[in-house]
Amino acid sequence: MFGDALQPWHLIVLAIVVFLLFGARRLPEIGKGLGEGLKGFREGIRGITDPAPPAHPPAQQQSAATQTPPPPAQQIEQK
Repeated sequence: MFGDALQPWHLIVLAIVVFLLFGARRLPEIGKGLGEGLKGFREGIRGITDPAPPAHPPAQQQSAATQTPPPPAQQIEQK
């Protein structure tokens, strides 16, 4: 049914009609708006398909310099 709807002749006529309706000044603005809209759409889709980040970040280990040393063990005197 729609197999031959986008023939080259149809696209040329469509481009002429769009040019007449919007004019030469508005076409770059419309193109920019469509490009930004598509970019936002792709970013939104990427956000949906990517897994969500973990709710809590994993606990970071303290470096050896900032850790407090364990209390010294009591030495048992042997006789």
